[in-house]
Amino acid sequence: MKKRSSGILMHISSLPSEYGIGDFGKEAYRFVDFLKKSRQKNWQILPLGVTGYGDSPYQCFSAFAGNPYFIDLNELIEKAYITKEEINKKNLGKDPHKIDYGILYKNKMAILRKAYKNSHKALNKELEEFYKLNKDWLREFALYMALKTHHKNESWLNWEPKYKDIESSDVIRFEKENHREIYFWVFTQYFFYKQWNKLKKYANANNINIIGDLPIYVAEDSSDIWANPELFNLDKNLKPVTVAGCPPDAFSKKGQLWGNPIYDWDSMEKDGYKWWIKRIKHSFETVDVLRIDHFRGFESYWEVKYGAKDAVKGRWTKGPSIKLFKKIKEELGELNIIAEDLGFLTDEVHELINVTGFPGMKVLQFAFDTREESDYLPHNYTKNSVVYTGTHDNETTTSWIYNIPKDEFHLAVKYLKLNFDEGLTWGMIRGAWSSVSYLAVAPMQDFLELDNNARMNTPSTLGNNWIWRMDKNALTDELANRIADMTEIYGR
Repeated sequence: MKKRSSGILMHISSLPSEYGIGDFGKEAYRFVDFLKKSRQKNWQILPLGVTGYGDSPYQCFSAFAGNPYFIDLNELIEKAYITKEEINKKNLGKDPHKIDYGILYKNKMAILRKAYKNSHKALNKELEEFYKLNKDWLREFALYMALKTHHKNESWLNWEPKYKDIESSDVIRFEKENHREIYFWVFTQYFFYKQWNKLKKYANANNINIIGDLPIYVAEDSSDIWANPELFNLDKNLKPVTVAGCPPDAFSKKGQLWGNPIYDWDSMEKDGYKWWIKRIKHSFETVDVLRIDHFRGFESYWEVKYGAKDAVKGRWTKGPSIKLFKKIKEELGELNIIAEDLGFLTDEVHELINVTGFPGMKVLQFAFDTREESDYLPHNYTKNSVVYTGTHDNETTTSWIYNIPKDEFHLAVKYLKLNFDEGLTWGMIRGAWSSVSYLAVAPMQDFLELDNNARMNTPSTLGNNWIWRMDKNALTDELANRIADMTEIYGR
């Protein structure tokens, strides 16, 4: 599990495609071929969930369901569930380098609905079998999404009270009377997982692991909280008492207010952390390695009052710590988990990570603060770590190089022997690849030397995030050979 290797961070949405967003079609397989040619052993992606307001893959309608936007429409054409002409009548976005989520929400979902209408009789048996096999999470997701449609896509907190309890007589009646709408959402999950499993199998057959990403929290507007309110810290009206974020720091004067409801960890402990075990098990049925976001939140988390405008006034509260991971190990065995341990870390957080044995993360962009020696400088790494040039939350390395203070730039140049012949960004990649960390990863944007126009996300901002798409001509043999040469030199 811990053999020296490297990989590329590239979300599905960022792949080229003819339908407005990256999907599980031919370009995804072409990317696997590129990884193989580049001698990479890992493809890291972002969470695959159904995105809502803000389009963030870290704020999804379900911790288990997959994003219908990633369904390859060409398979639906091949099966005659919809025609190419019908798809072409719908605008899915004009810019091949940017995603327009508003258009996708309106038009790709309309295409999927039409394909479902044309296929549900022929697929009836397959959909029923898929539903039965996945009912432990699929019922609450499909029912929730059908109820959201009924309520004009409002969050469940704004629904009529009679629909806020998954087992109420009104919800049961709705379930019986809205079979077709519920099974549209079953249809989306059937094709999502059918296509994803096929793509993952292809990657694995080419000796490439899929590194997935698990957000620590779930969204307020989610089937998880609606169906399991007893597992969250909610008041008598089912509204969150407190929500998650992180306190002010060098990157954000007012902190980061994520707005996710907090778990009721005492309640979860009483039932043996069943929901978490189900979630982790499901994740490892979907990916090979799992990065857990905001890992420090399991030791202590920053919570602020529901309705706060920022994250300045909050408090640190103890989480489940090692008790949760002991139970997960007891139920599921040894798992290949990466702990995202960035941010404000205490001795207790370091101790939790040491006890779990999970590798932590090192981000090279954080290494060159001249005020003090950084833990992110490669000579301070241990083998049991994962090094990144930058993550989805950082600037692209090309822009970072030109935006950092001069003293940090000079230290980076001196430390890594950066030069213009090699390329400054490639020198940073070399710094990661040459380190002792057992795994090195860089975003695709860095290999392409792109600036912040290709940045994936700027934390604590809404709009203009998660929209970057790679040019369809970017994956050249020359680039693959260059990556392969560096990978071979550093024994990855």
